[in-house]
Amino acid sequence: MASRRDLANAIRALSMDAVQQANSGHPGAPMGMADIAEVLWNDYLKHNPADPEWANRDRFVLSNGHGSMLLYSLLHLSGYALPIEELKNFRQLHSKTPGHPEYGYAPGVETTTGPLGQGLSNAVGMALAEKVLAAQFNRPGHNVVDHQTYTFLGDGCLMEGISHEVCSLAGTLGLGKLTAFYDDNGISIDGEVEGWFSDDTPARFEAYGWQVIANVDGHDSDAIKAAIEASRDEPNKPTLICCKTIIGFGSPNKQGKEDCHGAPLGAEEIVLAREQLGWSHAPFEIPNDLYEGWSARDNGAAAQAEWNQTLDAYSNEFPDLAVELKRRTSGQLPVDFSYKADAYIAECQAKMEKIASRKASQNCLNAFGPLLPELLGGSADLAGSNLTIWSGSKDISADNADGNYIYYGVREFGMSAMMNGIALHGGFINYGATFLMFMEYARNAVRMAAIMKQQSIFVYTHDSIGLGEDGPTHQPVEQLSALRSTPNLNTWRPCDTVESAVCWKSAIENKNGPSALVFSRQGLAPMPRSIEQVAAIAQGGYVLQDCANPTAIIIATGSEVELAVNAAKTLAEQGIHARVVSMPCAEIFSAQDATYRESVLPSAIRARVAVEALHADYWHKFVGLDGRVVGMRTFGESAPGGELMKEFGFTVENVVANVIEAIG
Repeated sequence: MASRRDLANAIRALSMDAVQQANSGHPGAPMGMADIAEVLWNDYLKHNPADPEWANRDRFVLSNGHGSMLLYSLLHLSGYALPIEELKNFRQLHSKTPGHPEYGYAPGVETTTGPLGQGLSNAVGMALAEKVLAAQFNRPGHNVVDHQTYTFLGDGCLMEGISHEVCSLAGTLGLGKLTAFYDDNGISIDGEVEGWFSDDTPARFEAYGWQVIANVDGHDSDAIKAAIEASRDEPNKPTLICCKTIIGFGSPNKQGKEDCHGAPLGAEEIVLAREQLGWSHAPFEIPNDLYEGWSARDNGAAAQAEWNQTLDAYSNEFPDLAVELKRRTSGQLPVDFSYKADAYIAECQAKMEKIASRKASQNCLNAFGPLLPELLGGSADLAGSNLTIWSGSKDISADNADGNYIYYGVREFGMSAMMNGIALHGGFINYGATFLMFMEYARNAVRMAAIMKQQSIFVYTHDSIGLGEDGPTHQPVEQLSALRSTPNLNTWRPCDTVESAVCWKSAIENKNGPSALVFSRQGLAPMPRSIEQVAAIAQGGYVLQDCANPTAIIIATGSEVELAVNAAKTLAEQGIHARVVSMPCAEIFSAQDATYRESVLPSAIRARVAVEALHADYWHKFVGLDGRVVGMRTFGESAPGGELMKEFGFTVENVVANVIEAIG
């Protein structure tokens, strides 16, 4: 029978061999954390390599994602569909083993990690999702939702500010099924961290409300096992296990040094490491007895079979709940959602109400929330401004997780990364809100949602200089350009109640990526539309107001659509015919076929003007280099919103003048 150290050394050997073959990578972390991983994966982790999507599996997140060969080695050795050839192709084009773990490439990779601290944040979101789902569905004697979330992290994750945001909230929410293993090796890329990271990490986490198990020998299997047992015995607090490890363990000349952090060990050093570890096997060669020792297939199948029995018993006693749980964990919407949402959109069009689109958004939540028990909302301390609380909202707390609303506090980045973890976990459609300006704090988490194509719904209010007196620190200018340039992300800026309802429906139905819903503080006039025009909103851009033989096109979004309509009216009085196009979601419009795009923006009409109280440059893709854009090219100012609109040229007169110039 293979020893624990031999099993761990299989990780070390595969990691140093793959990094060496790729001639790039990070061997230090996998070699240092191999003993911890061996105990966790072989003795505790509940998973089934034959079914990586099993709903009740434990989640494992490698937050220090540069150590990706640790995860790939674990997946390969334990029996996932990740053959040795993929490990040999580490960091190569189109392999399943990219330099950092990528969700959707290798089976068993729970999230994309690499930007430090975000894997930890995803794990907090996953643990919160488990707690809420369990509170909503479990019944006495029927714990049908019952799994752990484990994450590995390093000094870099803890130095990142996002770790403070999410770990503080994890303690407040009492996420007792979250266990974090801190790889306390004292080394980062620049060397020994004591010169720039001298925090008392155990005290910090104790202050957050975590259980802390300090000074665990990360190379002593019995000590690791005892720490994990202690973490499982604490149901009301997340646990941080501080593991003292040696980076690059087994490399005689490079272990304990930054030399092995982010570069291959080198052929000669690998020979010496094999000798020190007692590993006599050729590169990428794993003896059968070690494969047998690592295989999780039998235990995983048995664990899932046992859970299936639990689910069967649950289904017999609570059939309606069981059907609902299966629907939600499979990501299916209620069968009548689309029909009822369309009916609400028609009501909005008939009502013709002038309100701020942030209020229209809240009205949508009141309409759609009762249809969607999976809706899980929140705001970064701005609920009263973002209007994200609806009539059926119920707070989530440490003592009562049977709710649907999270008070994230002033933690925009942490909120957004936790949302990604919730989306990855499954069972929810989740949204989180802040001011559009403060998307900047969360930018990288939004990008990660887009990379992973996860259905996180980011709600942003106070969407332009129109918010007024708070001034340029709070007035977004360049943020929409950043969002719109992000692949896989749909960014909506609706002009009234109807477009607001359509954008919410689109975001809820979009399972292929995140959505950013951008709403105004100020009231927006309702636009008259035909039934056909209402249907066309979902195509991202459409002809809102037309005329015979137009000689110009005005494109606008959000609060500037009314301005465009009024400018077209003034132009008509002067004998100039202008078509008005509302484009609430340029990404969806751009994805339409050429015939539809041409029907909205005929290439023969060269005189085009875009109007939006945000950065101007984006719109040249639609108006051309010779087209005109009434937009922002500077930061804003502090003054009432109406005055600012005049100051920066968002007037009928200026739009008309630009159209006349474009016609030439």
